[in-house]
Amino acid sequence: MQLRYNYRAYPDAFQRRALAKAFGCARVVWNDCLRDRKEAHAAGLPYVTSAELSRLRITQAKRTEERAWLADVSAVVLQQSLRDLDTAYKNFFDSLKGKRPGRKVGPPRYKSKKDTRQSIRLNANAFRIQDDGTVYVAKVGNLKVTWSRRLPTAPTSVTVTKDSCGRYFLSFVVDTKPDILPEAETDAGIDLGLSAFAVLSDGRKIGSPRFLRRAEKKLKRLQWELSRKARGSKNRAKDRIKVARQHARVADQRRDWHHKASTQIMRDNQAVYVEDLAVSGLGRTRLAKSVHDAGWSAFIGMLEYKAIKHGRTFAKVDRAFPSSQVCSACGFRDGPKPLHVREWACSACGTVHDRDHNAARNVLFEGRRIVAAGRAETSNACGAPVRRAHVPAQRGEAGSPRTGQTAQAGIPGL
Repeated sequence: MQLRYNYRAYPDAFQRRALAKAFGCARVVWNDCLRDRKEAHAAGLPYVTSAELSRLRITQAKRTEERAWLADVSAVVLQQSLRDLDTAYKNFFDSLKGKRPGRKVGPPRYKSKKDTRQSIRLNANAFRIQDDGTVYVAKVGNLKVTWSRRLPTAPTSVTVTKDSCGRYFLSFVVDTKPDILPEAETDAGIDLGLSAFAVLSDGRKIGSPRFLRRAEKKLKRLQWELSRKARGSKNRAKDRIKVARQHARVADQRRDWHHKASTQIMRDNQAVYVEDLAVSGLGRTRLAKSVHDAGWSAFIGMLEYKAIKHGRTFAKVDRAFPSSQVCSACGFRDGPKPLHVREWACSACGTVHDRDHNAARNVLFEGRRIVAAGRAETSNACGAPVRRAHVPAQRGEAGSPRTGQTAQAGIPGL
């Protein structure tokens, strides 16, 4: 399986200029190749192949006066940008043909130098982890990196990213074997909510941290100061970075909390079942800020890939399943209930239920039924083989050659 390991990088002034040039060159190659394909499609011409684009927009473009500066960056960066465009088109065509599950994917779009996230990709031939812990990037130099943990194997590729608040990150993709945990004796159904982030079928409640709500006062002040600055001024650029840093701090806190909570749940339970929520739809209601602050989709995604990583069972219960209407004691469907009803008594057996705990128990029972029917994406708790989904890196990564690897596993000299 593929995993992604993310580390903070600290380039100096010269390296920041070199990375900015690499970001711009990769963006220009993407836009030039995308324009050629769009114009060919509008003129009714055949689809322009990657080989033709590589010859015209990379090899021959370096010899022209207008694009001579493309030779100042590594050729791997330019080739990876073209590969990423091919991947974007493939995802778009697969979505049109119904081969790609999930939401529909739109066609590739042009990139701007004003985008909040700039990135380049390099395969194993264009970077190397040095003995002193720095990472050599072709035509950039040795980047200073803060290593928080060792890499399990030699990375196949790295993505250098600059976010909206000016931070740099190195994201390594490695091929590793699953880290199977000792078998647990319990399984859990999870009901996600807003008042309590998650209620487990055994009665445990995980409170919602509400990181965005707690940071709203400071964000309000920073955004008010930003609005008072003249557009295009240096002071406005400084205040924009302050606002971006505060938003990044909130996102980092939420991501760290999600990782800790999902890991603990996976360690304690052999099987985990969760309801497949329509987060995009809930994000358009009056509860949108609270829904996005909770980050349900990211949390469910973490549960899914950690289940495969640790050899656990994971299954999603369909969102149409009436988990809040069915009595978990007798199975009687008691009808829909408004959100303000937090406790209710079953009209058939008289059992008094907490709304969220009852829903979590029903998710557990339905999840067990799904696994028993062989429709889960991982192996079930009894070890019976069922369909297992392909596990890619958490973000899409273009292919890299396996030969001639110069990267090293771990962090030498640390």
